[in-house]
Amino acid sequence: MNKASITLPIKLSNTFNRFFDSEKSSGILLIVFTLVSILLANSAIGHAYLGLWQVHVAGLSLEHWINDGLMTIFFLLIGLELEREIYVGELSNFKNALLPIFAAVGGMLAPALIHYSLNQASPTQNGIGIPMATDIAFALGVLALLGSRIPASLKVFVVAFAVIDDLGAIVLIAIFYTAQFSLNYLLAALLVWAVLILLNRRFRVMSLLPYMIGGIVMWFLMLKSGIHATVAGIMLAFAIPFSVKDDDQQSPSHKLEHFLHKPVAFIILPIFALANTGITIEAGWMNELMSTNSLGIGLGLIVGKPLGVGLFCFLAVMAGICRLPSDLKWLHIIGAGILGGIGFTMSIFITNLAFPASVETINAAKMAILLASLSAGLLGFIWFKLLTKTAAVSD
Repeated sequence: MNKASITLPIKLSNTFNRFFDSEKSSGILLIVFTLVSILLANSAIGHAYLGLWQVHVAGLSLEHWINDGLMTIFFLLIGLELEREIYVGELSNFKNALLPIFAAVGGMLAPALIHYSLNQASPTQNGIGIPMATDIAFALGVLALLGSRIPASLKVFVVAFAVIDDLGAIVLIAIFYTAQFSLNYLLAALLVWAVLILLNRRFRVMSLLPYMIGGIVMWFLMLKSGIHATVAGIMLAFAIPFSVKDDDQQSPSHKLEHFLHKPVAFIILPIFALANTGITIEAGWMNELMSTNSLGIGLGLIVGKPLGVGLFCFLAVMAGICRLPSDLKWLHIIGAGILGGIGFTMSIFITNLAFPASVETINAAKMAILLASLSAGLLGFIWFKLLTKTAAVSD
């Protein structure tokens, strides 16, 4: 066996196991609330149901409050998870981090190229970021259904590359999906962030209260800057004190991450699903699936994800840049890429930003996302079912 491919068995931390459990439950709940939302949107009260999310409160629609407000808390949790991975998780060892980094880069570039090739210089070109996303909750939900037959290294690999994928989506949102830009508000937001980092690094303030207050101020300033307000969630996560002692319940970052798991999984994401998956199914809806935008989304998620993840990981390992964990095979990596095609939450989120002036385009894109994500989930489940059965026979 090639020495470069040998790694010690992974022992999953209590924090990781709690995160895994909450994410898999969230995936199941998201499916239920999505079905409820679609049924309500196409029922006798469909018009009233869709209109509910457009009711304005304090100057913003409910949908806006959910997508720019509640989802900031979701991205705060993503940031805390990314911080944990960087300090004590899979990304803390640069050699180990390289494989999921290459997976994430390939998993973003290949779908983007597929979408771009079909929508170049067209009104739907702005949807290039839609198939680049990965939904952690659904991907882990599928792995959870497969039980102990899934190697621990694969769970960590999927989480690591999906979190990096989400970080890429945040960068994408900040750079390409910014409407009206205000430099003064952005500088003010960065100043607040700098103060929070100073409280952490210089004065070692361990109370969460000043960080939460600063985070709300930073969110408001980021909203006014024109850059999507959810970026403030990621920024706040890296300003909150973190302890390198894994599972240290005294660390503000650990405490906040632990506190947010259930509210995000069982309240925020289901509400997001209700507000954003009310897709009206009308006559001729299947024709919309043949549009270049829908094809770019579908092919990007179903074909582009496993192709990009598998190819980039293979090239990186063959070049000696990183290594494959000893308990994983290339079929595992391809299967992870297939599950990466479950875009759902992040893909829908980017869709709303990409086509703010076209309800029809958003509706068609969401339908493509749902069908592609469902297909990726089913294909991934079947893939690993067959893989584990084959492995059991060969053992």
